[in-house]
Amino acid sequence: MTLVKFNPAKHTSSVNPWFSDVFESVFNDSILTDRLVSRVPAVNIAETDGDFQIELAVPGLKKEDFKINVDKNILSISAEKKSESTPEGKKYSKREYSYTSFVRSFTLPETIDHSKIDAAYTDGILKLTVAKKEEAKIQSREIAVQ
Repeated sequence: MTLVKFNPAKHTSSVNPWFSDVFESVFNDSILTDRLVSRVPAVNIAETDGDFQIELAVPGLKKEDFKINVDKNILSISAEKKSESTPEGKKYSKREYSYTSFVRSFTLPETIDHSKIDAAYTDGILKLTVAKKEEAKIQSREIAVQ
């Protein structure tokens, strides 16, 4: 015999409490929620003395799939990839399509140089380097005590 705890606060429905548990477990299933949740790539942002470095983890794409725009102080990075599997010589009643897209936007500070933004895609990592203006770079100097 198994002892099952019942929490009346959780089950306010007049329907059988185990009935709602079944639906709750189905809708909280990771397989179902993975398909419903939109995915955006993870990002790392670092600041050095001369620039900002933005890295996005986007494996499986090509550099042609990316579109990078700067509008005023908003940097937008988007990608779109469609792939279709169509083997020749076979007749299928079902074909699988794959469609991946995302958009990430970042607000840039006033200290960046809009003309010096570079992007490179290597080993599944999209790396953007956003240079700072000369007057925004930290300059070190020694201060004499009087």
